[in-house]
Amino acid sequence: MSIADFSGRVRPDACPGALQVHEAADGPLARVRLPGGAVTAPQLREIAACADELGSGVIELTSRANVQVRGLRSASAFAARIASAGLLPSAAHERVRNIVGSPLSGRGATGSLDTQPMVDALDRTLCSRARLAGLPGRFLFALDDGTGDVTGLGADVTFVAAGAGPGRLLLAGADLGLDARPDSAITLMIAAAEAFLDERAAHAAWRIHELADGPRRIAARLNGLTAGPPGDSDDPDGSGHSGGSGGSGEASRHAAAPAESPESPDPPAIRRAGRIAQRDGRVALEALVPLGRLTPAQAVALANAGPTVRLTPWRTAVLLDLSPGAADRAADTLAEAGLVPDPASPWAGVTACTGRPGCAKSLADVQADARRWVSGLDAAPPAPVHWSGCERRCGLPRGRVVQLIATEDGYQERQQ
Repeated sequence: MSIADFSGRVRPDACPGALQVHEAADGPLARVRLPGGAVTAPQLREIAACADELGSGVIELTSRANVQVRGLRSASAFAARIASAGLLPSAAHERVRNIVGSPLSGRGATGSLDTQPMVDALDRTLCSRARLAGLPGRFLFALDDGTGDVTGLGADVTFVAAGAGPGRLLLAGADLGLDARPDSAITLMIAAAEAFLDERAAHAAWRIHELADGPRRIAARLNGLTAGPPGDSDDPDGSGHSGGSGGSGEASRHAAAPAESPESPDPPAIRRAGRIAQRDGRVALEALVPLGRLTPAQAVALANAGPTVRLTPWRTAVLLDLSPGAADRAADTLAEAGLVPDPASPWAGVTACTGRPGCAKSLADVQADARRWVSGLDAAPPAPVHWSGCERRCGLPRGRVVQLIATEDGYQERQQ
């Protein structure tokens, strides 16, 4: 598929997958979709083994809770092993299985719905529709358990649970009054994706917000399928989406860096790590993954530490359904592996782009520089800090951020 970006160029949709890899400066990069961030322990061990045996040993977490394996020596062998692990249910749809979900999936204090079964149902339905293989690789679905944690990601189509009543269907982050119940939400989300394909037929758009008046146009096509008609919105143009300061800016950054997430979706003021009380009396444990990179050994440690693993859009890992004692043991295990279950850690709020050697445009090895900088801290920095290898500033979080941008003469500090 070839479409024009906002600068008028015509280029293919280059989002990588497990079959279509991205030729990065450090070798082929493959992206494995994990709907809802869900991955079984055997699957995580296999990803770790592939990174160790077929790649450079680098596993990256993305802003859609997927994983990337860098420096592949045999892309075909990698794809075969990923398929055998059950992570490639449809070769035709593998790059469009972009589904995020609330990591706690109804277990937390404010979540009201177990969204993971809905994530799985949406994935199956998506893969069963041949036409939806034509969705752009950046089109995003989200299912929010009522917590509001993934609502702000600016997904193209978001279902938000609302206790015992009907939830809402958001389009590009805009609430147009579309009611949706859990038992009908998947049908509506699929219909919205098909409506987008109808609307984009004459337009160069990868996301709903890139269509002129996109949310309203999609809502109009859904009228009659929902429990309530579209209503007025304070955000008629869908500009409430996250992931960029504007449509053209997001598009240009995506074009330059096919690796996922030129914009980190999580509000940087939230420090994520530590124990989380589940409503059933058990415990979830969230661990920071420094700079969003796992080694194969760390991936195996995660797989061995708890019965249920969820990767998150803010590049952390959550272990679910632990007893208090098991949570203590898991925290020790993850800390020994170099992961960070402490919200006060110097790693809290520190992010970085890929940098050298993975990105040919980078002017510095920002990952190494950021690690050296963090090693000299005693506590988390007062504001989030993002390290960038060039002016594209890939991975830049929203909100107040201290930016350290590599130049020919060292790093330049800016405030966002």
